[in-house]
Amino acid sequence: MRHFQAIKRNEVYLLPPSIQDWLPQRHLARFVVEIVDGLDLTELERAYGNKGTEAYHPALLLSLIIYGYATGVFSSRKLERATYDSIAFRFIAGDAHPDHDTFNTFRKRFLKQIPALMLQVLVIARATDMLKFGNIALDGTKIKANASKHSALSYGHILKQEAQLKAEITKLMALAEAADNQPIPDGMDVPAELARREDRLNAIAIAKAKIEERGQQRLAQEQADYDEKMATRAKKAAKSGKPPRGKPPTAPKPEDTVRDKDQINLTDEESRIMKTSGGGFEQCYNSQLAVDMESMLIVATNTVQATNDKQQVGPMLKVLEPVAEVFGKPNALVADTGFFSEANVGLCSASKITPFIAVQREEHHPDPIARYTEPPPLKEDATALEAMRHTLQTMAGRAIYAQRKCTVEPVIGIIKSVMGFWQFSLRGLENVNGELSLVALAWNVKRMFVLRENLKAVNA
Repeated sequence: MRHFQAIKRNEVYLLPPSIQDWLPQRHLARFVVEIVDGLDLTELERAYGNKGTEAYHPALLLSLIIYGYATGVFSSRKLERATYDSIAFRFIAGDAHPDHDTFNTFRKRFLKQIPALMLQVLVIARATDMLKFGNIALDGTKIKANASKHSALSYGHILKQEAQLKAEITKLMALAEAADNQPIPDGMDVPAELARREDRLNAIAIAKAKIEERGQQRLAQEQADYDEKMATRAKKAAKSGKPPRGKPPTAPKPEDTVRDKDQINLTDEESRIMKTSGGGFEQCYNSQLAVDMESMLIVATNTVQATNDKQQVGPMLKVLEPVAEVFGKPNALVADTGFFSEANVGLCSASKITPFIAVQREEHHPDPIARYTEPPPLKEDATALEAMRHTLQTMAGRAIYAQRKCTVEPVIGIIKSVMGFWQFSLRGLENVNGELSLVALAWNVKRMFVLRENLKAVNA
């Protein structure tokens, strides 16, 4: 006869069980509570009044949300359910059960405070020898907006709809004027039909104006890029005394300000149609992450509407300024060829940060001898771009750049594939920028938990 342990679902305990006994000592939930308890939440606490029903403490809600994002629970309703179903969530909540409206309100209310809290967490990481803040790797990734691409309306379609609605309004007006002599179809309410089309026409007019405004902004950016390229060509011609090689850049045309394919999304108008790495196009935001290459902790984030990364070095350097005030400036900024431009190299050099930005994609099978060969000495009057090219060809420079693929890219992959953050829950550029900071905060706590366990193993 086989022997099995008894299933004790109905066993009555002499003393009430403690949640502390049900959760292992080395558990991410305990670490989240420990980190949040070490943060200064005075600014969050001041936002609450002294009257009415007692509110949940910001430390409790923040801990639950951070643990939720770290474990792939982003929905406020799922967070509420987890406080009942999950031992880890019940431990963090102290067996309290905030409802989904409380989670949703708290998250939206304090999004602007998340970057400051993230900086406090980085200070804790630095104090515990987890963060060195030396070389920074920068990369961008497309994250889906909380809107369908099928809710987008193109400028060409707007023009067709506008003409169609105006024709229908004219026809309905004529029908109303001839109502005494010409019968109106049964069940047709002409004033209601007119009002519906006029409301649609007003909504289309607003969308049309916003697309035209975007077109003006794009034209201004294209003109600035054209002027920069022409200035660079003129500088090279003056230096060499010969006309620059290659075809000159094409000047932007004012008549191309608005194109028929320009779109606006009626659900989240600040999101954009972007090409994704998996192929195809989605309604997305372009999320930028700056990662410390030694610890793989995210030190800064930024979310933009640009479909490529060419203009994102300058904005990221500004986002890094508060971090640099605390830890000092990083030694180097490493990025792939999508970030390359002479202007970006100049921005890094002006900030006293060594740039390692790939000028072009490397061949799949480079010369093996070249990998172990140093380039010729750099000339004395070299420009910042020439100096960076030379540095990237050195063995030390190649070694630093090679670390990019095993630092920032795995962080992005884990955030998406392990934590499950493929799509923003909020809408609007400011809100998704705050939510990305929240994702980075959750990643940093999750990563610090692993780093601390590794340090314990080393010191054991």
